[in-house]
Amino acid sequence: MSLVTTEIADGVAVLTMNRPERRNALSPALVEALHEALAAAGADPAVRAVVLTGAGPVFCAGGDLAGGMAGDGVVEGERARGRYGALLAALPGCRVPVIAAVQGDAMGGGLGIVAACDLAVVDEGARLGTPEIKVGLFPFVITAALQRNVGRKALLELMLTGGRVDAARAVALGLANRVAPAGTALAEARALAGEIAARSSAIVALGKRAFYDVADLDYASALALLNGRLTVNLLTEDAAEGIAAFVEKRAPAWKDR
Repeated sequence: MSLVTTEIADGVAVLTMNRPERRNALSPALVEALHEALAAAGADPAVRAVVLTGAGPVFCAGGDLAGGMAGDGVVEGERARGRYGALLAALPGCRVPVIAAVQGDAMGGGLGIVAACDLAVVDEGARLGTPEIKVGLFPFVITAALQRNVGRKALLELMLTGGRVDAARAVALGLANRVAPAGTALAEARALAGEIAARSSAIVALGKRAFYDVADLDYASALALLNGRLTVNLLTEDAAEGIAAFVEKRAPAWKDR
């Protein structure tokens, strides 16, 4: 049984964590499978957007403490958790936008994945939280992703209490983009991915990379970098095509370059 399944249609790759019997808990093997599936999707020129979801009623229960994420010894545990951290970097680093479709609970490491994705659609019945403190742990690694989405006081309260938030609160906090009616999170995420897939993949990739490159820069440095990226954008064939299509009042025919 594949730990991550991949389905590609109409330019959208749907990656599904496939450990429903373990609530898609993040074992080292599942983390590696996610790395491989994400890398393959990002390298496939037919893929223009990715949707990441989980099989069964739960998106992801977090780290599988009984299945290896706690580590078989200090060194191996450090390595396994480092691969999870690398996954949180690979999601924003992917060439194409990655959208989380959260059909159920996303806890701990699962919430870290949601935060690291570029966009997120959550089912109205989903719950998101950081329960680690209740078992004597602090959600250290996911803090890097969460701090880039949630305000400090709200986030620290969540982490120090081990609390959970509902879908509407997740949107208000900046953890998700929209709430989907019950049972439709995957369909809505697919639709959002399809809308993105209709754009120039070259310009989407250029813009996504710039978005993250300037995130931690000072204001002046960010403006200088973005000015240079705009120059590159204006030199692309798709920029010329998009402007021509606008002037001629027709749909653009993207060349993705």
